[in-house]
Amino acid sequence: MKQKREMTWLERLYYPELVKGLLVTARHFFVNLFFMKETQTFQWPEEERPISPRWRGRHRLNKREDGTTRCTACMLCATVCPSECIHIVAGEHPDRKYEKYPLVYEVDLFRCCYCGMCVEACPCNAILMDTQDMRYGAYNQDKFLIAKEKLMDW
Repeated sequence: MKQKREMTWLERLYYPELVKGLLVTARHFFVNLFFMKETQTFQWPEEERPISPRWRGRHRLNKREDGTTRCTACMLCATVCPSECIHIVAGEHPDRKYEKYPLVYEVDLFRCCYCGMCVEACPCNAILMDTQDMRYGAYNQDKFLIAKEKLMDW
């Protein structure tokens, strides 16, 4: 185990270290003040900030050719979700080709951590996070509970 180093008497005074920290802060302040090309500033509503290619965006549900959801309500996405933000209620599909489908499919965006594990767990490629949409604002918490119909429209 490494032995703890004793502080010198200059370090124990505390003030020289405080001055060093203030000098670093002042240097950053003046460099950013006089050399503006090094800073990144976006004039937000007029100038959009570029979206990182790693940003997954919000969830969306894929559709089949007939317009129904590709989700088979297997519950894998809800099971693997670490924040438990996906709620699914399964029902019998009217078409005999498909076993079941989600009667209710809801994603709570407040609880979601946007990890993408639900996308990786889906065996039928029904849920994706590729909307590249960042802005979603509302005044009510209920607006962040996204239902199946809205997820299919994105």
